[in-house]
Amino acid sequence: MENQVDIENDGGGGGIIDEKKLDLERNFSTISESGIREPLLNSKSRVNNTSQIAIVGANVYPIESLDYEIVENDLFKQDWRSRKKVQIFQYIFLKWTLVLLIGLSTGLVGFFNNIGVENIAGFKLLLTNNLMLEDKYFQAFAAFAGCNVVLATCAAALCAFIAPAAAGSGIPEVKAYLNGIDAHSILAPSTLLVKIFGSILGVSAGFVVGKEGPMVHTGACIANLLGQGGSRKYHLTWKWLRYFKNDRDRRDLITCGAAAGVAAAFRAPVGGVLFALEEIASWWRSALLWRTFFTTAIVAMVLRSLIQFCRGGNCGLFGEGGLIMFDVNSGVSNYNTIDVLALILIGVIGGILGSLYNYLVDKVLRTYAVINERGPAFKILLVMSVSILTSCCSYGLPWLARCIPCPIALEEKCPTIGRSGNFKNFQCPAGHFNDLASLFLNTNDDAIRNLFSSNNSNEFHISTLLIFFAGVYFLGIITYGIAIPSGLFIPVILAGASYGRIFGRALGSLSNLNVGLFALLGAASFLGGTMRMTVSICVILLELTNNLLMLPLVMLVLLISKTVADSFNKSVYDQIVKMKGLPFLESHAEPYMRNLVAGDVCSGPLLSFSGVEKVGNIAHALKYTGHNGFPVIDEPPFSETPELCGLVLRSHLLVLLNGKKFTKQRVLSGSNILRRFHAFDFAKPGSGKGLKFEDLVITQEEMEMYVDLHPITNTSPYTVVETMSLAKAAILFRQLGLRHLCVVPKKTGRAPIVGILTRHDFMHEHIMNLYPHLVPHK
Repeated sequence: MENQVDIENDGGGGGIIDEKKLDLERNFSTISESGIREPLLNSKSRVNNTSQIAIVGANVYPIESLDYEIVENDLFKQDWRSRKKVQIFQYIFLKWTLVLLIGLSTGLVGFFNNIGVENIAGFKLLLTNNLMLEDKYFQAFAAFAGCNVVLATCAAALCAFIAPAAAGSGIPEVKAYLNGIDAHSILAPSTLLVKIFGSILGVSAGFVVGKEGPMVHTGACIANLLGQGGSRKYHLTWKWLRYFKNDRDRRDLITCGAAAGVAAAFRAPVGGVLFALEEIASWWRSALLWRTFFTTAIVAMVLRSLIQFCRGGNCGLFGEGGLIMFDVNSGVSNYNTIDVLALILIGVIGGILGSLYNYLVDKVLRTYAVINERGPAFKILLVMSVSILTSCCSYGLPWLARCIPCPIALEEKCPTIGRSGNFKNFQCPAGHFNDLASLFLNTNDDAIRNLFSSNNSNEFHISTLLIFFAGVYFLGIITYGIAIPSGLFIPVILAGASYGRIFGRALGSLSNLNVGLFALLGAASFLGGTMRMTVSICVILLELTNNLLMLPLVMLVLLISKTVADSFNKSVYDQIVKMKGLPFLESHAEPYMRNLVAGDVCSGPLLSFSGVEKVGNIAHALKYTGHNGFPVIDEPPFSETPELCGLVLRSHLLVLLNGKKFTKQRVLSGSNILRRFHAFDFAKPGSGKGLKFEDLVITQEEMEMYVDLHPITNTSPYTVVETMSLAKAAILFRQLGLRHLCVVPKKTGRAPIVGILTRHDFMHEHIMNLYPHLVPHK
């Protein structure tokens, strides 16, 4: 990184900008040095050019906040007043059309994702199984491990060289984006492509990961791509599309995309809506609920139609299961007192194991950060190492299990000849099967289906389930964090279903519930202990398993596991957001914020402009600061006393200067600007391809001219009085989705604005630097 110091990207600080350049630069340096915020995963001391940085992939990038606030300036007001009914209809129609396209696209991607995994992994497992039937055990392992390494290397190469942001599940990044944080390339088209193909390759490689988490990120990327508002590069500048060139509409579309991703991954449309509401979105309204529901309904329809098409054998090895992936509806759901006591114990164990899982994932991620930041070659070597270890465990551990005689009067063949099924032959003689191989040498979906099965309660020995639980628990921890798209849902469900089924076997005839239902409850407890979600996970599991009678038990076990786990640490996604350095705003304020007021954390010096400002002053501020918002103050002769006119954005100033509508005298010229520009000229372009200061060409003569800022000034910015408690200001800032919050003085006779609060000012590290005696260390 360049050895250059700049200040916080969102804010603005004090003084009128007519001061000397040297003083201005000295003030900027002072602020920056006191505001550097390092991500927790960062293992080196770096010189940064911004006070807000975050880890994306393995590198550190500057980040900015998103402008979710509605800008009310003269240009935008004129645009809304001039819109006809047909144009308003166009906007509403296009909004629903884009939501429809998001549902269709995400459903198709989810379907082909499943086809890819089932066929690639199916071919690998068939090859291994056929070699073992010929007693070629060494060749079988070589083929199994070789296929896994090749697939894993391809997935790692895509992540390492093309889109580092595609590594991991992507849920923390999407969650941060909807909170108002714009990190580097997290929703870029390249990230979308790598997420799709990398997820297929990674899951097919036999890693203990799921494709469900990456599907959330994939849905968000699809929504972001469709919501770009057109592209001048590809000549897609249809007027209808330009309505969506703002962060507010994109946020709604990306929320729909994330919900569609969950619906496509779990085939759970209602669960997708609730997941977006409970975990992903920081801001919600009733209209958004309708659109997300419509999106997930489209996904469900697409999946059902395509799965019906595959039932005729048109999709290779894919086609089993339908919309209900793990049907446990055949199990009896009557329960007694012993079942309830066992349920409470499962919930407590799930909370303890889930919090321990999060703790260990935290440690592994910090260790992998040291390796990954050394370059793409080290990322790929790490992936290959984990792949070989996973292959050794998956192929080697089943040798510890005993051969079990096949049950009598089974509808399916035993041992299973082929890819899937409950009864893998492995090394056993005819008429016997290896129960541990039935779990390890299967796709993750088939392994879950086997654990949820209630057809044969004695199918898996307790020792087998213990070995499988330990293996999946360990492999799930060491796999998350390597450079492949990887989800946490499937590893957690596998581990939870294992110890849940152990409880079912241990209780035996004392329980009215079968072992498959205990596996479901174990999966629910572990999900609650790691993810810390209740409503959405409950509905997703019920949609997955088609057993509404289990609703009270699933609700109870989720509440217990979440309560127990919350006493130890945060959810896994919250931990990852913090480790990456993403400045996430929580829905509640910290207790120590009640001892501070808004004026206590305002950084200075404040940079403000006059209503009619000299071009040179604006250019100088844009060149030497990183602020994205500047207060505009009207002074005599344009007002009787100095008063706050509003807030002007950096991006709008760049467009205004590029238009060169300057005057030689310091006079109001707003009418000329309104005729020269249209609101669409100030719309935010997609993928960060906006106008930059370096693109401006301003002569020395123009530097001495003036420009009227009134037409582009937001005349109704959100303001708080300086004596408002910081806790109250933080809640307001988060609930309204703001980027700038103006602080005004309590008493008259002072400057009309005290400062501007940005996301950085509410961060724990920033307040701790200002008031170390007041803020408790975390």
